[in-house]
Amino acid sequence: MADKIRVLLSEEEVNHRIGEIAAQISRDYDGKAIHMICILKGGVFFTCELAKRLTVPVSLDFMSVSSYGDDTKSSGVVRIVKDLDESLKNKDVLIVEDIIDSGRTLSYLIEVLKQREPASIRLCTLLDKPERRIKKQVKVDYTCFSIPDEFVVGYGLDYAQKYRNLPYIGVVEL
Repeated sequence: MADKIRVLLSEEEVNHRIGEIAAQISRDYDGKAIHMICILKGGVFFTCELAKRLTVPVSLDFMSVSSYGDDTKSSGVVRIVKDLDESLKNKDVLIVEDIIDSGRTLSYLIEVLKQREPASIRLCTLLDKPERRIKKQVKVDYTCFSIPDEFVVGYGLDYAQKYRNLPYIGVVEL
């Protein structure tokens, strides 16, 4: 039996907000190049849409960091599954995530990346669940949407590897 999914943010809302965030990032990085780090797998949909709308030079790399497995809650154990292909030395880095909740994964990742001597590191997320934040030191520079503590899918977010391809953000009603 298929899961029931309730639309939380429509495709139009998501696209409009990504355009607004891209404009803000382009203003903030005017005269600079951005080295975007897409956090796989979920971040790829958002990263591509965001990159298309930026007006500053962009380079791109990918990382896969896992703390979920096939569950709906973070395990708290962070693993780097795929590391970067390029050096970060002296680059203005923008980490692009699909969703941030506890902040454990990003807290760990930011500390790892700081050791690689980038010029700067900023964080951009499609979705933020601030009420779930355990790692309060994780500063999100660009947030498309703050959402309630519900398990969401679509636009790259999955439930046991399903629903990533939905063009909207939905809530799985378990």
